[in-house]
Parts: sequence; structure tokens; C-alpha cells
Amino acid sequence: MKNTFLILTSTILFSCVSPRVVEDMKVRMQRMEVDNTSLKTQNEQLSVKSKEMELQIEKLNKQLSGLSHDTTVMSRSLRVTTSNYDKLSQTYEELLEKNRELLAGSKSQTGQLMQQLQKTEEDLQKREDRLKEIEREMNEKKASLEEMTVQLQARETTLKELQTILDEKDKQVTALREKVSQALLGFENKGLTVTQKEGKVFVSLEEQLLFKSGSYTVDQKGLEALKKLAKVLETQKEISVLIEGHTDNVSYIPSGNIKDNWDLSVMRATSVVKILQANGVAIDPKQLTAAGRGEYMPVDPANTPEARQKNRRIEIILTPRLDELFQIINK
Repeated sequence: MKNTFLILTSTILFSCVSPRVVEDMKVRMQRMEVDNTSLKTQNEQLSVKSKEMELQIEKLNKQLSGLSHDTTVMSRSLRVTTSNYDKLSQTYEELLEKNRELLAGSKSQTGQLMQQLQKTEEDLQKREDRLKEIEREMNEKKASLEEMTVQLQARETTLKELQTILDEKDKQVTALREKVSQALLGFENKGLTVTQKEGKVFVSLEEQLLFKSGSYTVDQKGLEALKKLAKVLETQKEISVLIEGHTDNVSYIPSGNIKDNWDLSVMRATSVVKILQANGVAIDPKQLTAAGRGEYMPVDPANTPEARQKNRRIEIILTPRLDELFQIINK
């Protein structure tokens, strides 16, 4: 292109020459037209390339919200760059037209025009380099997006596995509650309740069903209820059984090995564990845990005889084992 303008300059300097030189000038003008056409083609190709890059940016914007901010910034930069590039291309065309009009003008005007064209070429090159840089950055973002998508898919798979296990455990807990309720049907509303919450089955036995006041020896009617429960637990190998002893807030008068409410609650829980184990021979002792809660987990905090009666109880908590769940979480 610079050679073309040198020819233009030479033509202007030697405008009063022979017909042969004029003919050479026509040939050079034709070459300039060819160069001009080539430049238009290049500009069109660059415009197409710019539009393709806009489509790529738009596609990446939709793939993951986590990169929306960066992608939006990049897209805005691309649009600004493309717009500036189009303006420069238009300016370049206008300068070429002006150059043809000024062929008969002065040498100084032609020199200024060449400087403007050269600056435009440099600006165009800078814009093209910027477009390439944006394309490289977008490719890096795309690779990062694809990696994040794979990670998200893996997490979704894990979550589905966890949810499947939890749903199955809920079904098992519901079935267990129904079995326990059926086995203890004759004792419900007689100091015994069976409830299901937080993925567990709670069997609550009031003191009047199991013990005499201040005693940890199970009465006959309580023994019958625990035997029926033991037969159900024999078939449940995938649950943990926590037996909690609870007392009221009245201080216990020391007697024998029992010094306070802590001791009484532990001894009562231990008595129930031994009965369950004796009457459910297939129960694995590792499934059983005895715990004393004393007076510190009341179901009714009121300081009334009715509240204290509710608080004196044994809670048997049946919890499904979540080994599969923990294995997935650890992975």
C-alpha cells in the first residue's frame, strides 16, 4: 500500500510528461483500484470475524451464571472494539476516496494524506491485535467454563445419589415406625407414644409405664411393652438404638448406689437396654447405646406436677445408619 502512494506521489510530481508516462499512470491507477478492492475484502473478512466472535461471546454468556460478569465485560469490550474498528475502516475508505480526489493537488496535501492513511493502518493493526487478544481470553474463559460445568455435573450426580439414599432411608423409617406402632398398639395412649421426626423414630415411655417412683426396676406392664419392641428390633439390623433416661427437676434423695438424678436416669436407661438385649437375642449389642440425661432435657419446662410427670420418661430413639451417605460425602 505504501508503494502505491509513492507511485501516486511520483505521478503528481511528474504530471507534465509524455503520453507513455500517462499510460503508466493509468496502469498504476488500475493497480490502486485492485489494492482498494483487496482492502475492502480484508475489511469484510475482519467484519465477519468480528461478528463470529460476538456470537461466541453470547454463547459463553449463557453457559454459566458464575462467569456472567466477566463475560459481560468481555462482550462489551468486543462490541466497543468492533465498533471502533468499523469506524476506522469507514475512515480508511473515505481517505482513499479523498486521495483520488487530491491526485491533482499539492505534494504537501498528499503527504498529509499518506500520514493519515499510515496512522489508520496502524490503528487498524492495533484493533486487529486487540481482537485476537479478546479471542484468546474468551478461549481461556471457555475452557474454565467447561471445567466448571464438569464439576457441577459431578456434584449434581452426587446430590442425586445422596437424595436417593435419603429417600430410601425415609421410607425405611416410615416402615419402622409403622412396625413399632403396630407392635405396641395396646400401649399407645397409656403412657407410650410413637412419633417420627428428623428422619428418626421416637418411642417415648412415661415413668408410670415402666418404673415406680425413684426405682430403676422395670414393672411387669413395662416389661411386656419392651419385649414386643425387642422383637421388632431383632429384624432391624441397619438402625442404631439410643435409650435415654430422663428425670424431673426434683432433687433425688440419695439411696444405695444412686446419688442423684444423673445416676437414676443412667440406671433406668441401662435397665431398658438389658431387657431389650435379653428379649431380642438377635439384636447386635453394638446397635444399643444407654444414656442418662438427668433433668436437663424436659419436654415441658413448666414447674408443675403435670410437667414433671411428662418429663420422667424413657426415650428410645431409632436412627437408620447412614454409612452409604457418609461414603458418598467423603468421596
